[in-house]
Amino acid sequence: MTGQAKQNNSNHKEEQLLRAIASGNRPKPPNALSSTMAFAQRALLRIKHVPEQMFDVTVFPIIFLLMFTYLFGGAIAGSTGEYLQFLLPGILVMTVAQITMYTGIDLNNDIRKGIFDRFRTLPIWLPSALVGALLVDVIRYSLASAIMIALGLALGFRPEGGVMGVLGAVLLILVFSFSLSWIWTALGLVVRSEKSLMMVSFMVLFPLTFVSNVFVDPATLPSWLRGFVEINPISILATAVRGLMHGNATWGEIAWVFVVSAILVILFAPLTMYLYRNKE
Repeated sequence: MTGQAKQNNSNHKEEQLLRAIASGNRPKPPNALSSTMAFAQRALLRIKHVPEQMFDVTVFPIIFLLMFTYLFGGAIAGSTGEYLQFLLPGILVMTVAQITMYTGIDLNNDIRKGIFDRFRTLPIWLPSALVGALLVDVIRYSLASAIMIALGLALGFRPEGGVMGVLGAVLLILVFSFSLSWIWTALGLVVRSEKSLMMVSFMVLFPLTFVSNVFVDPATLPSWLRGFVEINPISILATAVRGLMHGNATWGEIAWVFVVSAILVILFAPLTMYLYRNKE
């Protein structure tokens, strides 16, 4: 391109800019879908530029499955292979449930850095910043599930429910995890520091995941403890996931997972949005 052509092109762009400024016509605000996708893309870019934050869904699931299978398999079931058939669905539920806390941690970091205040001043659908991040978290949960199942198959896990049973189980986990994430988004808006949020999250998740049917059959537990285990949301999910993978799930077990998920969303999604709008 010659110097004159470059100059003409520059002048044309300046004229377009001046016309846009002088016209007084403001661009239309983005709709809910486009703003949500923009925030989802932001979360994906953060993963791209800080890939080590994916250790919780790539390395930890492998460590958990290997450790619990070979440490407890012989002691509990007498065979690591037999125990793996029982353990993998439960450990999959436990792993994905525990990484839901990072939703609140990311939000808490945005608040501390001041990015949160900037988002609230934008002419966008207000929940899009939260919903976009939650959608990307579903990708994280899917990746963790895929890694766990692939490793389980390599170790000898054989789901009698077949491919459809496994896919149904993963879908059920994603629905529950998305619902559970709303708890941590609400806490992320209230708790002042990332360390405090992690401490609260562990205080909630550890009793729920370890005092459940993830590792042992509730029939082997004392009666006073068995009652809590049976109503524990993690146990309800693990029972349905285990049933789907092994082809013996009932509609009642699956329905209870959707009921618990709906309750979590109904309770914590409005609370999160109230806190989001009124955060000082």
